[in-house]
Amino acid sequence: MTSFPGKMMRKKRRSSVEKLAGATTITKAKKSRSAGRLPKEVASEETNETVFVAFVKEAGVNLKHDGTSHEIAVDQVVFQKRIQRQVQKSPRYPGILKEFITALETYIENPDRFRSCLLPCIPQQSEGDISSVSSFQESLLRMLLGIEALQTLIINTLLEKLPEFMLDGTVDGGLNIPRMIINQLKWLDRVVDTKELAVKLMELVSVAPVEVQRDIITSLPEILEDSQHDDTARELNALLQENTQLTVPILDALSSLNLSSSLLTEVREAVMNTLAAVQLEDLPVVVKFILHSVSASDASEVVSNLHKKLELELCVLPPVLQASQSRIKSKSAAGSTSTATPGSSQDSVMLILDCIKSAVRFQKTISEAWLKAIEAVDEVKNHKVLDLLLLFILHCTNANQSRRGAERVLKLKVRTGLIQEALLQKTFRDYSQVMRGYFPSILALAQSLLRSPDPCVVPFGGHMYRHSFTEFDSYCQQEVVGSLVTHVCSGVGGEVDVALELLCSLVMEKPSEMALYCVFVKGILDYMDNLTPQQIRRLFHLLSRLAFGQQQPGSHIQDDMHIVIRKQLSSTVPKYKRIGIIGAVMIVGSMGASMPKGKQSQSGSLSQETLRQVTALLELVKSSSESSPEAAALYYDELANLIWSSALDPQVQEMIGMSVLDDFQDDFVVDLGPDIKGSFPLPACAMYNLEEESQGCIAINLLPILAEETQNKAEQQSQIGKQQKCVSPLCLSPFFRLLRLCEEKRHQGDLEEIGALLGCPLILTNMDVVDKVESLSKAEREFLCSLLFHTINWFREVVNGFCKQKETDIKMKVMTRLQNITFLQTLLERALAGSPGYIPPVSNFDGETTDGIASGFGVPVNKTKKGNESHKYGTGKKRKAPGKSAPEGVSQPEEATEADETQQEQLEKDKEKEIRPGVSLTAYRPFFRELDMEVLSVLQCGLLSRSLLDSELNTKVREEVLLGPTELVFLLDDMLHKLEFSLTAAPAKRAPFLKVRADKTVGFSHLQQRSIKDIASYCVQLLPSLCTHLENCHNHFQTVLSENNGVVDGPSTDVEEHRIMSSGYQLLLQILNTTFSWSGFSQPGQRMLLKKALGVLAGRLKEGGPELTIEQLVKDSFEYLLNFRSTMPSLSTALSLSQLLSTLSEKGGKPGAYREQTASLARRFLSQSWVTASGERERGSKFNEALHTLLSIYLEHVDDVLKAVEEIAGEGITELINASKDESSASWPTLNRQTFLVFYKVLMAELEKAARRIPAGKMSDSSEAQSEKLLTWNLAVRDFHILVNLVKVFDSRPVLNVSLKFGRLFLESFLKLGMPLLDYSFKRHKEDVQSLLKTFQLSTRQLHHMCGHSKIHQDTSLTNHVPAVKKSLELFVYRVKAMLTLNNCQEAFWMGNLKNRNLKGEEILSQRSQGSDDDEEEEEGNRGLPLPREQSDDEGEESDSEETTKNTRIDDSSEDSD
Repeated sequence: MTSFPGKMMRKKRRSSVEKLAGATTITKAKKSRSAGRLPKEVASEETNETVFVAFVKEAGVNLKHDGTSHEIAVDQVVFQKRIQRQVQKSPRYPGILKEFITALETYIENPDRFRSCLLPCIPQQSEGDISSVSSFQESLLRMLLGIEALQTLIINTLLEKLPEFMLDGTVDGGLNIPRMIINQLKWLDRVVDTKELAVKLMELVSVAPVEVQRDIITSLPEILEDSQHDDTARELNALLQENTQLTVPILDALSSLNLSSSLLTEVREAVMNTLAAVQLEDLPVVVKFILHSVSASDASEVVSNLHKKLELELCVLPPVLQASQSRIKSKSAAGSTSTATPGSSQDSVMLILDCIKSAVRFQKTISEAWLKAIEAVDEVKNHKVLDLLLLFILHCTNANQSRRGAERVLKLKVRTGLIQEALLQKTFRDYSQVMRGYFPSILALAQSLLRSPDPCVVPFGGHMYRHSFTEFDSYCQQEVVGSLVTHVCSGVGGEVDVALELLCSLVMEKPSEMALYCVFVKGILDYMDNLTPQQIRRLFHLLSRLAFGQQQPGSHIQDDMHIVIRKQLSSTVPKYKRIGIIGAVMIVGSMGASMPKGKQSQSGSLSQETLRQVTALLELVKSSSESSPEAAALYYDELANLIWSSALDPQVQEMIGMSVLDDFQDDFVVDLGPDIKGSFPLPACAMYNLEEESQGCIAINLLPILAEETQNKAEQQSQIGKQQKCVSPLCLSPFFRLLRLCEEKRHQGDLEEIGALLGCPLILTNMDVVDKVESLSKAEREFLCSLLFHTINWFREVVNGFCKQKETDIKMKVMTRLQNITFLQTLLERALAGSPGYIPPVSNFDGETTDGIASGFGVPVNKTKKGNESHKYGTGKKRKAPGKSAPEGVSQPEEATEADETQQEQLEKDKEKEIRPGVSLTAYRPFFRELDMEVLSVLQCGLLSRSLLDSELNTKVREEVLLGPTELVFLLDDMLHKLEFSLTAAPAKRAPFLKVRADKTVGFSHLQQRSIKDIASYCVQLLPSLCTHLENCHNHFQTVLSENNGVVDGPSTDVEEHRIMSSGYQLLLQILNTTFSWSGFSQPGQRMLLKKALGVLAGRLKEGGPELTIEQLVKDSFEYLLNFRSTMPSLSTALSLSQLLSTLSEKGGKPGAYREQTASLARRFLSQSWVTASGERERGSKFNEALHTLLSIYLEHVDDVLKAVEEIAGEGITELINASKDESSASWPTLNRQTFLVFYKVLMAELEKAARRIPAGKMSDSSEAQSEKLLTWNLAVRDFHILVNLVKVFDSRPVLNVSLKFGRLFLESFLKLGMPLLDYSFKRHKEDVQSLLKTFQLSTRQLHHMCGHSKIHQDTSLTNHVPAVKKSLELFVYRVKAMLTLNNCQEAFWMGNLKNRNLKGEEILSQRSQGSDDDEEEEEGNRGLPLPREQSDDEGEESDSEETTKNTRIDDSSEDSD
């Protein structure tokens, strides 16, 4: 019998406890018993030899009376034969048996003699031949038990003797008499009366103490024969219900008994029911029994039950565990009783998992069953620690299948949010000892999750790494760091980011442990080629923290870091120089970090040596980057980032701040005199002054610096001149950013010292030159474009700097600067249109090199006014500044009055009427400076409307700061791009690491340094303002509609204003949609933020208390947004609203509740006629895309898709066919000949989807269920017939393409799901099946004609579909034949050659001349038409023709002849 690992320990433990408990009683019993027996012993010694003694001696055993083993002179077989012969040959036989037994009983009255009889005999030592007796012999009693005549009597004697010793426990010499008695009965060659023996043993069990019970029960399989196993098992099962103390021995016995499967199931169920009451140390045995008694058929059910009932959480109590662990640490005495519990409980858990592991390893069905059980859990709270441990177990078994299965289930659970970080943390915290055994699996799974393209599961892999590092020993820590370094060196975007973040967080939390492995981390420096600038920042951040941080745990790598930085800085390759600059600035950040109070070296500041090193490093970077403007600009940007994000020591801060202020003034600021000296490509003048006095103020010296740089470049090209430091306009914006951040830090956010830079003029040229751009030379045009780029970037950086200031006059100036930006962008669009091939100056310096941007850069030019219009209703990728109507404060040095501005605006409008080329600035986005998130706070200002402007003509100063529509659109456009970049929606939409991703990050480097959570909460802060703007747009369009009596294109509509307001309206809805689509809202930590966001929308409708549930808030928000449906200016805006409502409905947990409203809203928009402000009907690719999505939303949300498809195809398209060329369908105004393809594609796709959703027919379906499914298929087939026949009217190539593609898919769905239904329902619903197949046959014939048409026209895009379609058509024929055969109706089927015809049903002659064998019995001889048995073939053909005539509305020439 194999004993369970650890059982001996358990038994020892128990016996020692019971020894303590029952010691006194045992000794008393001993005394009394031995006292009563004394006289007998004396008497028996005096007696003459009894039959027993005589027989035994004669047979060759020398009896000892002193309690030692008897000696045997012969082999035990010989001994048994001799005794048997003596008994049988005795004249007193069979009475001699009784005498023998009585004598035996008398002999063993003496305990010592009894013990001698139980001990194995020893061979007699004599000088003669010893080899005749083997070294091991059985005990005397066991040898006698082998004699069948004596066996039953001796067994009875032994079992009667056993109770005398039951309370003795282990006597001197460590012998346990009860156990020795039971051992005599094991493994007998033959048991004479096995049934009797079983009964007696069970009787003994019922009265014996626990120890003896255990011994008897565990020995049962070795004592009893198979015939008694079932009965004994039943009794043991009953005993198990009563006494949980005996669980382990009973299960040990049961697992060794040979039981029938039904009894085994019964026993297992009983054991399962006692699971909750079993003691922890017995659990492993119970689990082992349950799993080892499972058959393949019931594995799933048993494991599922076990999974529900096994509660490891109850086995280990975290508080106890933590308390004991702290005691272990505080006391050196680890063996104290208080600390023993948690360790032993973790041991038990380990044993339980080992049982599961062995079951999983040897039985494939069990591993599958565990996976199913875990997969079936559908609520977060129902997942247990056991689930995670099981997944690790399944992963660590050798079978590939279970390894892959565990990985798949873990990913699935993490993606759906059912297994969360809290559970992982709990598992690591409470079971670290257990988890340590599965470390290789944990590491492998963490690697797999981190490499996953699904962003939802990546963080979980990170948590696994982090907990492994914090909970496990140094070997595991080394493996974790090694694995993370491998991830970083892989160069795969998302993987690198997460791994670097993890390393950074480990350095922050455990600097001293991480210091041990910093040599590993340093190895990443060899793989920096594949890292993005943001990743290089993180890498140097963590290395410099280790090497130069305050504790300097990893100071041994300082020299290596310095060497790498110097090497990179001295490189002439821009890429490496960039790495050097980023790294050096990060090191400055770590070396010059301000020290926390209480750790001062000298009066709380840095030591002089450190300060000297920091200064030297900054000087080195500065001198290395002077020769290249791009490098210098990057240095300024990096230093600015450092000052923004880190707390530097005041001395370092002051040193940087002072030098920056002086250098900026020297390089870029000049005093403005009455005239500007110098000769430049374009005449210079000061522009955009917002200060009162125009004379004697400062100005930004932009045009002269740009002119000088251009001249220097030309000279350098003509002669190889020496590299010299010259001031570049490239550095203007980065330098100002650095200056502004230094001032903010030095003066706690006050920018008074540099306040003049907000309103000071720039030295530019007169912007009228843009109108004459065609007359300029190429060099002058490019100079003008560069000047505009630099000016816009200066203003963008100025707005970044001053947007947080609270004073009204500063706010007014910021607003004016925004107007300057939008106005200059309209000029830039025109200038760029006149300068094809021009490459703008770089403005984001941490991206790839300028050559990289330049080489891959191409610009679309829209030459005509019409081209411009294509941007009007874009879906978010709009021109950067669609505003040409916001000239306030433009090119006027003195302060202008409102009236002047209005005149200027009129002028602008007159100019606008000319047809002028323009370029979309979307492609130029990377060449503009990034706006900070804080700029979006400007959105909190009110909206300036035209009417307000007109009514305030007479007031000199406008006190309230208001935002113009053009500026609103500009800010919203920027906000949308930021949100689309940072707030990722559901994982399916965006795989994080495609190689092009690096380019997408250009212009978002400041944004990347903020956490996504911060960005989301900032958006939620802005929501009230966004709602106000949304309402303003709604009111604007409502006013326009009421003024124009409900039409958009009335006489008083201002086309330009309508366009800008439409853009704003759509951007607002898109921003709300992007915000609410953020996948982070589904994380438990962000529920409050989601609630707050929904509360803002719901609160606009009615004041709600904070106690509202999310469902209620979603309901109110939905109602609020639904109110905007009446003023949608364009279809794309309407689509944005529909998408937003659809997103919102998913947040409430009951998306089904809003289906009807979403569908009716989409229906409303589809039934609306969309016209532009100029009165034309909306059209174009953008319109078609929006229509496609909106129609899909309608059909996805509508209750009955098939009915909706029939309504559009049957009514709408019929109306279109009957309408004149340019008219639309009356009931669906969006459906016209231009949009027919969009409708057709969506209808076909949704019909095919709906067919896939019809449940497959089952044999077990009731008659009602069958007829319901038949009805659904009837509808689907009818819709399909209508759609396929439309090809006769609309026979353009794209329509045919759609028809063939989705026709095949529909046919496949029908074969897979519809045909099984026809198989089972043919007998009950013959007529329904028949009519369904007739209708379907007409459609398949039309598909056949399309294939013929494609072949004639040899159109590859169509012929690609033909083989697959033909295969499906052929399958259909044979499948119908099979269905008829199944229902004994084969004679109703016949097949002939189908002629090839074109779309109009005319025969294709060229094929006929080659003989009809080319398309032998093609698909549709009789399309498998099931006919009633009594009908002849001729009648069948006739009815086929009639059916065709009835069903084909447009052309009746497709009936089948032949």
